[in-house]
Amino acid sequence: MSIAIVTGGASGIGRAIATSLVARGDTVVVTDIDGEGAGKVADRLNTLGRGKAASARLDVTDPDAVTEVYRSARDEHGRLDLVFNNAGIAIGGLAEELTLDHWNRAIDINLKGVVHGVHAAYPIMLEQGSGHIVNTASLAGLVPMPVGIPYTATKHAVVGLSLGLRAEAASRGVKVSVVCPSFVDTPLLDNVNPDLPETPLSGNAKNDIAKASPRLYTAEKLARDIMRGVRRNQALIVAPAHGRAAWRGARLNPGLAVRAAQFAADRIRAGHQAGKR
Repeated sequence: MSIAIVTGGASGIGRAIATSLVARGDTVVVTDIDGEGAGKVADRLNTLGRGKAASARLDVTDPDAVTEVYRSARDEHGRLDLVFNNAGIAIGGLAEELTLDHWNRAIDINLKGVVHGVHAAYPIMLEQGSGHIVNTASLAGLVPMPVGIPYTATKHAVVGLSLGLRAEAASRGVKVSVVCPSFVDTPLLDNVNPDLPETPLSGNAKNDIAKASPRLYTAEKLARDIMRGVRRNQALIVAPAHGRAAWRGARLNPGLAVRAAQFAADRIRAGHQAGKR
């Protein structure tokens, strides 16, 4: 039985991860800025009759709050085995449509939220000589995804952070993995640019995304991929198969990957201009 923390656990990928953990008998602290939502998820998980779940409201942009939740879990259970730094937001829009508010919010949540989780969990795991940190990035952290480059930039940073930390941590008994999913059918896509200046992609972006990826992967399938990757101690957990193909293509021919991204950006820009007429 493992002791685990999941951030962004009230919905989507985080909820699916927490469900998989409890289903296999682990004890999980479900955290989210939506404390009520996290509580409802924990209550439901406690009906499964396997592992256990608790909940906590957590704003990952607050480093002191993150440290308190992580240390409290360790103090209560005597150890902290698994940490899923998963909380994030979606940013959508062409570069000229975005404000510094979009950039700053993406950095604060998608990047610094992971930094805060690592900063809180890593010393605990070093002290106990074991543990596994799993950071959620995106396929956008491996390929040149346009029309939301604050998101792309932060996810590239999370990949780099995770692989660098993995190299440092390996000889200390601590494992580090980074999850890089392609488009997944989660509430993240229903709430692009939350509480931020609007762009043509604000709100529900599923229809726009469906044009490029008509078969969205489910959070439940991704959670199974993540659990398998954690068991295998994979450095990069990339899913589904078409995401791995895109990643492989970008590595083999970066120029072609940029040209494909340019085509997508030009098509979206044309659509935005047509919508203004």
